[in-house]
Order: sequence, then structure tokens, then C-alpha cells
Amino acid sequence: MNDEPTKLERILDESEQLGIIGSPSSTTELALDILGSAAQRKLVGELALFPFSQDSSPHYALGQITEIQLKNTWHEDPTMRSLIRQRGRVDAVSERQDTHLGKMNVSAVFSELSIGQYEPSILGTVPSTGTPIRMVSDPTLQELLNNYSDQLFYLGQVYGSEPMLPMWFKHFGSGSRGNGEAYHIGIFGKTGSGKSVLAKMLVAAYSKHTEMSMLILDPQGEFSKDFSATESNYENVLPLKEIITKSGKRHFVVTVADLVLDRWKLFEEILYESQFFQRLTMPKRENRETACSLITERLRKKYNLSDLSSEPTFEVVWNMLKQESLQKQFYPSDNPRRRFDQAIHEANQDEFYSEFWLPVANLFNSNRENGKAIEDAISWLLTGDMHNRPILIVDLSDEKAVEIFWNENVKSLVIKRLLECLTSAAENKFREGSSLNTLVFIDEAHRLAPSEQFNDNDSAKHVKTALVDAVRTTRKYGLGWLFISQTLSSLDKEIVQQLRITFFGFGLGLGQEFQALKQLAGSSGTALNLYQLFRDPHSSFDISNRQYSFMTIGPVSPLSFYGGPLFLNVFNTAEAFLAANRIQL
Repeated sequence: MNDEPTKLERILDESEQLGIIGSPSSTTELALDILGSAAQRKLVGELALFPFSQDSSPHYALGQITEIQLKNTWHEDPTMRSLIRQRGRVDAVSERQDTHLGKMNVSAVFSELSIGQYEPSILGTVPSTGTPIRMVSDPTLQELLNNYSDQLFYLGQVYGSEPMLPMWFKHFGSGSRGNGEAYHIGIFGKTGSGKSVLAKMLVAAYSKHTEMSMLILDPQGEFSKDFSATESNYENVLPLKEIITKSGKRHFVVTVADLVLDRWKLFEEILYESQFFQRLTMPKRENRETACSLITERLRKKYNLSDLSSEPTFEVVWNMLKQESLQKQFYPSDNPRRRFDQAIHEANQDEFYSEFWLPVANLFNSNRENGKAIEDAISWLLTGDMHNRPILIVDLSDEKAVEIFWNENVKSLVIKRLLECLTSAAENKFREGSSLNTLVFIDEAHRLAPSEQFNDNDSAKHVKTALVDAVRTTRKYGLGWLFISQTLSSLDKEIVQQLRITFFGFGLGLGQEFQALKQLAGSSGTALNLYQLFRDPHSSFDISNRQYSFMTIGPVSPLSFYGGPLFLNVFNTAEAFLAANRIQL
């Protein structure tokens, strides 16, 4: 029999012992008796490990220390308390009789199959009291996960500890690096909590998979700036464009000024939203709906959508609106019809064309320079080279809306059209027996799918309906969704319930947000108490010391197969992120 210690045993022998397993302990939460030599250490958040035997084979359990308590039974005695009140302390018992008790939640257990070979297991028994609890180091994790080292990705360090937290982000297809189905992901936290930086790290993580494509809906233009920049100064900013280029993954940025809409129904809806009929004394009511429907119905019989921006086409529309027979269809009453007829005869036709008609028509003009039809853009994303799937970034920011009519309602209609194209493509792929293997990033998700109900006449309601329906149905198609939101309680509950992986940054520890967090996390007590210790990153004295802390739940790490929360501090410099993931630019 070989009594030579294994590599892992040698590593553990050299690791600092923090304490021992105490009593009472259970398979869900362990009580720790902290050693005096470790009592002055910062222990909350520390990743710890203990070896034990189960079914006659060596096992190793890992978890984070979530709470430390101080106990001194002498100080709890009423007589001693009276004495302490007079003297301040009693040297014979104060400090000397202190005991530090910890609580530890186990997140992963590994069994040793053979020397250097480990597989996931469960904590099926409670080890005996006195079992040593040792601090985990990077070499410890590297040895346990040695067979999966090429699949690991690092976003930061274990919260309150030194080692980097190993994570993995698998694509949605089959194979050793795939999940076999899509995951829905959520990133939540207040402004400044590090959500956007974390989301960009996830883009970098998933870009390692050549068989996976990504669509980024960017309402603020933040991602688009990263991908469009000619050169990144990444002292404190993640060089996303350089990382993606280095990986060999293709990417394309399309702005709203380049995006060509491709449905007559969209034209009808956007014309209704525009100021065109408002300026002709027609408010948003059934009359305007009827007028837009009639105009669209007549135009589509003779023209293409790309013809709408031409002056001759507008001339036809203008003369059409002057016809009494048409006016009677949307204004049966004499007075409103006379008012409308007077307004259109007194209006400046050229002014109406350039200021109110052309900005709407330009949205549908495929002859624009750099114009890209929605269906063509989605087709490029989903049906190109299957061995080098691309990234498409759709910049929906107001600053890029040049020479087009653009507001929040139009933005909602465009997003709805993008969602329709995506879900239709996913269904077609599924019928063909293949997976779409695509992840969609949606920033500011709480604006698109809020928990409250929209008004019946609000076009944004249709976007929410489309999103909720997509989240319910597209997972099996290989289409996953990543939602980025400042709040948790204000995002539609149906979407929140479908999330498989979640990241929670600073700012959800009070009131309604914390109640929503407790419901989603399915946990209370010490784990959420640890989350509430997160400090505001902007409370740091300078930028270099900012700490972006997150609690994550779900199968995002080989250390989280118990389903409990893990805590990490995301890298706050690009250099640390690049070095940890061996990315050379």
C-alpha cells in the first residue's frame, strides 16, 4: 500500500488551518471552532476546505465562511456582567475565555477516484468534530479541477479571500463544452455596481466558443462604443474589441440609422406614433389609426417600402389625404373633417415632407448607405459560418438616430421586430433538428419588461409580451437571454423566475429589492447576511481601490453544484482580468 501523500494532501498540509468542525453541525451548515491563531484574521467570505472519508473513499468539501460569532460564557453571567460594568474588563476571563465560532455553507464536494482524479459528490454525512478546516489557495483549486483547466474562466477573486473563483461559461450546443440547452442569465445591481463591466466580461467569456453567436441590444450605446473604438485605453476599461478580435470572432455594429425596417405593419405603427397627423389636427385616437391603416393599405398595392422616402410617393400620399372620399372614412363627422381639410390645404407640403414624412420613411429606405435590413442582419448572425459564429451589436441609442424619426415607442417597435426575427429563426432551426446556440444581451431590461402593466395603447406592451413569451419557449431552441437591470423587483416576475444563472451586485440589500432577492435566492440567514455586507464601490477613497462584489447563484462554477450562492469580487483592472485568463493582446 502506498503511504506517500498525494499532491493535494501536500498542498493542504502546507495550507493554514483556520479551525475545526464543531457542534452542532449538519449537512447544510457546519459549525466551526476557530483556532486562536486565526481569530484575528479576516475570515468572513474565506473559501475553506476540509477532508473527510465517505463510503471508504477520500472526499474534499469546499465552502465559504459566511459568519463569525464571538462567545464568552463568563461574560454572559449576570454577576460577571456587574463586575465588568464597574471595572470595564476582568483580566482572568475577558479575551482569554473568548471563543470564535464560524458558520460555513458547503458549495462543492469532490471524491477522489484515483490519485489526481476527482469527481463531484455530495456531503452525505457530517465529519467528526475536530476535522481540520483549511484555507483554500489557487494551487488547491487547480489540483481539484486539473482535468477541466481549459474550460475555466475567471471574473474575479473569491469574496474576502485571495484565490480566484473558477467559473465556466458553456455554449448552448452539445459536446463537452456545451450545456445541451440554453440558459437565461440575469445581472442586477444599482448604477455603479459593476453590471456593465461584468456583462462585458461575459461577452469575452462566451467569445471563446466559435460555435456560438451573440446579439447585443444596446439601448444606451455603451457596448457599441467599445466595439467601434479605434483604440482602447484599457487602464481601467476592459478592451472588449481587442479581446474579441484576438479570439478571431467576427463582430458587426449596426446603428438605428443603418437598420432598415421591413414590414408594412411597422410603417403603419410608426406613422401613427409620428407627428405627421398630429400637425394636421388629428390626435392619437381611432381616427388616426384608421388614417394610417388606409394610407398603408393603398401604398402597399403599388409601392415598395424603399419607395416611401421619394418625393413622388409623398406627393401621392398628400393628394390622397386631400380627397374627400378618403377623409370621410376616418372623419365621418363634418366639423372634424372640415378642420382636417383646412389644415392640409394650408400646410406647407415641402415642410411636411422633409420634417415629418421623410424621417419616418427613412427607417424603411434600403437604399441608404450602410443600410442593413433586420432580416438580413439576423440571418448574417445566425446562418453564417457555423464554425465561426459572429457577434452583432445593435446600437439603439438616441444619439445615433440621425435623419430618422426616433423615440421610445419606435425603439420598442424595432426591438419587437428583432425579437420576432430571432424567435422565428429559432423555431425553424429546432424543426431542422439543430440548435440556434445564441445568447442575446439586453441592457436596461427593466424598461422593456417592467413588472407593472403598460397601458393598452402603449407599444412597449408588445415588447414585454414578446420577451416574456420568448423566455418561456426559446430555451429548448438553443436561444438564451441575458438581462441587465438596475433593479430586481421592477423586472417582470415571469422573466425573473426563468433565470438559471444570476449575479447580484451592490444595491439590493434593502426594502422591496431585498424581499425580491430573498424569494429568488431561496436562501436566508448567513448567506444573505454576507450579501448585505457588500459595500458601495463608490465609497472607496480612489478608483484603484473600488471593490465590485457580486453574489452568484446557478451552475456558473464547478464549485456551485450544490446550488447555493457564491460570492466574488470582480477584477477592477483590465490587466488583472487579462492575466487571469491568459489573454495576450
